[in-house]
Amino acid sequence: MNPTAHLIEPEVRELIQDARYSELREVLTSIPPADVGEILSNLEAESAAVAFRFLLRDDAAEVFTYLPPEKQEELIARLGDKGSVRIFEAMDPDDRVRLLDELPAEVAQRLIASLNPEDRRETQAILGYKPGSVGRLMTPDYVRVKSDWTIAHALEHLRKHGRDAETINVVYVTNEQGVLVDDIRLRQLLLASPDDTVEGLMNRSFVTLRAEQDQEEAVRMLQRYDRVALPVVDSRGVLLGIVTHDDLADVAEQEATEDIQKIGGVEALEDPYMATPLLRLVRKRGTWLGLLFMSELLTSHALQHYDDQIQRATVLAIFLPAVMSSGGNSGSQASTLVIRALALQEIHLRDWWRVLRRELACGLLLGLGIGLIGLFRINLWGWMGWWSDAEAAQHYRILSVAMAATLTGVVMWGSIMGSMLPFVLKRLKLDPAASSTPFVATLVDVTGIVIYFTCAKVILSGSLL
Repeated sequence: MNPTAHLIEPEVRELIQDARYSELREVLTSIPPADVGEILSNLEAESAAVAFRFLLRDDAAEVFTYLPPEKQEELIARLGDKGSVRIFEAMDPDDRVRLLDELPAEVAQRLIASLNPEDRRETQAILGYKPGSVGRLMTPDYVRVKSDWTIAHALEHLRKHGRDAETINVVYVTNEQGVLVDDIRLRQLLLASPDDTVEGLMNRSFVTLRAEQDQEEAVRMLQRYDRVALPVVDSRGVLLGIVTHDDLADVAEQEATEDIQKIGGVEALEDPYMATPLLRLVRKRGTWLGLLFMSELLTSHALQHYDDQIQRATVLAIFLPAVMSSGGNSGSQASTLVIRALALQEIHLRDWWRVLRRELACGLLLGLGIGLIGLFRINLWGWMGWWSDAEAAQHYRILSVAMAATLTGVVMWGSIMGSMLPFVLKRLKLDPAASSTPFVATLVDVTGIVIYFTCAKVILSGSLL
């Protein structure tokens, strides 16, 4: 919890309990909305509703956006239709749509019907775009000017309409048909001569988003061009709205969280960990766990195939965990690096051959390093006379060579498999993050067994085998 919220929460609880509401309002209006939201999230539903009623209208709408979805639903139920509508109308259109996506259908429909015609039109227009698209994030609250206006006229317009805008750091220039023709920084307007025209500041170099684009693309563009907001246009170039950096920061956090969860072998959670119901958490984890278990059975089948070799040289079984884990770890490393590089667009599908060559070289060097460690370990045991197995004690030198060759091959193969699987999934239009760390490790386990016993059969033939 934020230190400020942590310190003030006990005072808020006491003021609510003692019904000292004038002091409660002073306290809540003296701290940032994000901290107020954190405090209300920790209060019981009834106490949170009491505190919420004493917030100013605009503050209440902003605080509401910082509450988790389940707390928002509780407050709506506690505040009743009149109180809920008051908050709902004061929210920005993009925040309003996000709330509607979380609410039950009947509650969402009732709130939409309560809006005034203009707010209802804006909200329904945004809801018309598919979930996950830029259109769902945009807000129509921005400032636009005309190219033939003077700077003085533009600044006066900004003073009159900027209060309701999502941001005034950027002012958008449109023509008579509403087509975006440029965007201008507020600093340019402030430093220009009042008698100059807006057109004199224009260079017609700007970046736009399409409403149907994926939100992840918007995140990448915002990072690439270092903007606080990006305009959203339709196919004709008409300005529909803007997407701000704070909304895209939420998207980036959500996407990163989903990728991390998938890499860990878990279906992405829609809610925070502690807010996810137990049965849903079991289902999200159980699906992957079951798939991984079924794939691990292939390991058992592979071992059964080499049962004769294990019986003739039981010492081979001792090194199985080390061989399997080395290949799995190598594959997991490669998979994680490639998944992240694909997500950040550092590499693309066409780069698969470059990545393969790089991982071949990297895997070979890593394998040689791990193989040398294995070689040294087995020889050390032999030199010190620590082998309890008589055959291993007699043939430890050739055994160490077999182990070094195996580890080199397994680590190199793990790197190749871990790096190529995300490319295969992306080529099939699937999420590369689904090639999770456990999944790669399981696949490499099976192939590692084959490599291990093949090397053992070739190198140890005539000695241990």
